[in-house]
Amino acid sequence: MSSTPPLKTQTSPAPSARCVGSDSALTGEAALASAQRTLALEAQAILELRNRLDDQFTQAVNLILACPGRVVVCGLGKTGHIARKIAATFASTGTPSFFLHAAEAIHGDIGMLGGQDVLIALSYSGAGQEMLTILPAAHRLGVKVIALTGNDQSELARLAEIHLNIGVAQEACPLNLAPTSSTTTALALGDALAVACLEARGFGHEDFARSHPGGALGRRLLMRVSDVMRSGAAVPTVVAEATVFQALEEISRKGMGMTAVLDVYGSAIGIFTDGDLRRLIERKGDVRSLNVTEGMSRNPRHISAEALAVDAAALMDQYRLNQMLVADASGKLLGALHMHDLMAAKVV
Repeated sequence: MSSTPPLKTQTSPAPSARCVGSDSALTGEAALASAQRTLALEAQAILELRNRLDDQFTQAVNLILACPGRVVVCGLGKTGHIARKIAATFASTGTPSFFLHAAEAIHGDIGMLGGQDVLIALSYSGAGQEMLTILPAAHRLGVKVIALTGNDQSELARLAEIHLNIGVAQEACPLNLAPTSSTTTALALGDALAVACLEARGFGHEDFARSHPGGALGRRLLMRVSDVMRSGAAVPTVVAEATVFQALEEISRKGMGMTAVLDVYGSAIGIFTDGDLRRLIERKGDVRSLNVTEGMSRNPRHISAEALAVDAAALMDQYRLNQMLVADASGKLLGALHMHDLMAAKVV
C-alpha cells in the first residue's frame, strides 16, 4: 500500500491569477501560462497515481468483476460529481452501476444498497462524516467497500476492504484549496477501474452499442436492414409480363426511382430504374409498349433483411446504387432500400 501523500500547504496566489474585481482580466500570455500550469500539475498527479498503483487495484477490479449485484459509487460535493461520472462510465461499459449521494444515503437512500453490491466510496480526506456513517450500515448488509481517498491512514481507508490512494502533492488551484488535481486523479482512477473491467469481460463494439442505442455507434452496429427498408405495398413491383409504361406508372406511384420485376414465385429477376429507362429510350425510341424485361437490369444486387444497415450503405456506395432490393435466402423479395432511407435513419 502506498504512503500518505504530503499534506497540502496553503500558498499565496500568483499575482497573475488573483481576482481583484469584475473588471479584472488576464493578458493572453498570463492566461496561457495559467492553463499550462494547471494542466501540468494535473498531468503530473495522474503520472504519480499511475506509478503508485499496486495489488490493491487488482483486488478492486476482481471484487467488481465478481460482484453479483451492482457497483454503487458514492460521494459528496465535488467528489460526488466525480462519483456520478464514474458510475455512468461503469454502466455504459458493461458493469451495472448507479450513483448514491452520501448526504441522501444517511437520510433513507441507503435502502438502495443490497447485500450483493460493491460500494465505491469517494472522500479525499477520508474523514467525511456522511461517508463514515454509511459504512457500518453497508457492512451490516454484507456490502464490500472500495475506498478512494487521499490518506492511507484515514478512518475511511481503514474501514474499507480495499483502499486506493488518490492523493496529490498539490492542487492545481493556486490557493492549493479547490479540488482540482485530486478530482482529476479520482476521475482517472475510476476510468481505469471501468476499463480494466471492460477488458476482462471482453466487452466489445456491439456491447457498447447496446448501451448507446440512441448514438451514432448504436445506429451503426444495431440497426438492421429490416429496420429501415420499405416493405409491403410501399415496395414498387411489376410482373415480368408488364410493359414499360406499366413499370413507369409503378415507379411514379411508389417514388423510389425504380421497380422490381418479379417472376411468378415472387423472386426478383430484375430491376428497372430511371437510368434503365433512359438507356432503353436511347436504343429503342418509343418504349411505352415494350416489355419491361427488355430494359431491366438482370440479376439485381440484393441484401438480407438481417444484415446491418451500415453494410447495406457500404454496398450501395461501392456499386454506386441509389436503391437496393432486400430478399431472403431463396431470392424472394422482402423489401427495398433507398439511400435516402439510410440517410434519414442517420446510418450514413
